Amino acid sequence: MSVVVVAVISPLEGHIQNIVDAFAHVSPLVHAETGCELYALHHDADQVIMVERWSTEGDLAAHATGAPIAQLNALVSEHVTGPSVVSVLTNVPLGDPVKGSIQ
Repeated sequence: MSVVVVAVISPLEGHIQNIVDAFAHVSPLVHAETGCELYALHHDADQVIMVERWSTEGDLAAHATGAPIAQLNALVSEHVTGPSVVSVLTNVPLGDPVKGSIQ
């Protein structure tokens, strides 16, 4: 079963575009990582949210310590209010097997 992750990044006021630009820079590198099934950025007026799906926990662990994330952390360090809040989620399928699950 895939591993789903949601990371919430809180930019300094007026810095959302800096965060988006940093993710745009590293996303092709992350997409090429072993086990990356989904690495998709979203934002609202206050937060940047990355939704991820990895083939295995090992793939996620390698990603977390890999060069693209180190590069991302360096790029965003001056544009955030603090560390990202990262949640590794447990899937709870509901109803329709396609629409009720990020699998």
